[in-house]
Amino acid sequence: RILFLDEPTAGVDVELRKEMWDIVSELKNDGVTIILTTHYIEEAEAIAERVGVINGGELLLMEDKDTLMRKMGSKTLRIDLQESIEAIPAALAEYELTLEGGGETLLYTYDSTEERTGITRLLASVNTSGLRIRDVQTSQSSLEDIFVNLVRD
Repeated sequence: RILFLDEPTAGVDVELRKEMWDIVSELKNDGVTIILTTHYIEEAEAIAERVGVINGGELLLMEDKDTLMRKMGSKTLRIDLQESIEAIPAALAEYELTLEGGGETLLYTYDSTEERTGITRLLASVNTSGLRIRDVQTSQSSLEDIFVNLVRD
């Protein structure tokens, strides 16, 4: 059994949209193959097992969603500092950090598939540099981030 859905939530109110996705999830769990076209990438990310990206009528890729997220996604470590800095200390140059938030946040992008991400060494280096850490968070790029990068190229 196959269900084709072409922009099913375009122009639909929030309540109906949720009900529709609940029904689609039930169908998926019952073994129905669902082919979905949507401009709402968060919908595809929530329900899809495989993702195809079409741009200008051309299929750019067709991939298992988890594999795609691993291959093309990235992870970011956000380090919030106790005090703002004007520049990244030279001792941290090897990490290719980005300074944001008025000098209060360091961002480190890393490949989570690598055996060693460098996070432990980075945090030790931040400490050795005399910077005091207020908070540390990680985030992963979304399917939308990957899509934007694909169609931009």
